[in-house]
Amino acid sequence: QVQLVESGGGLVQAGGSLRLSCTASGFIFSSYGMGWFRQAPGKEREFVAAISWRSTTYYADSVKGRFTASRDNAKNTVYLQMNSLKPEDTAVYYCAAPKRGGAVYTGIRGYDSWGQGTQVTVSS
Repeated sequence: QVQLVESGGGLVQAGGSLRLSCTASGFIFSSYGMGWFRQAPGKEREFVAAISWRSTTYYADSVKGRFTASRDNAKNTVYLQMNSLKPEDTAVYYCAAPKRGGAVYTGIRGYDSWGQGTQVTVSS
């Protein structure tokens, strides 16, 4: 079965950086686009970034220029490098795998497998 395990969250001051990792198993990772989402308290889960199987990347406007998604197919791992963090980036961050390979989605409905989430807290 599909398993996604995130790591790398933590507490950081505004302006700082963090790198999240998500290691996948149970499917042919190299053929799948992957997504990153986040959910702040009291808010809906929102799209952050996605990376296609060819490493084409897509970003929400709120993180464009600050966050970078990448992948290492040899390690079945996708990364989210987060720079210039702001307090409004505070949320639980999730990686997600879609229902089918060969496509990449920026909407939540495209994904049906989720990691457990990792907390990112940015202090002002």
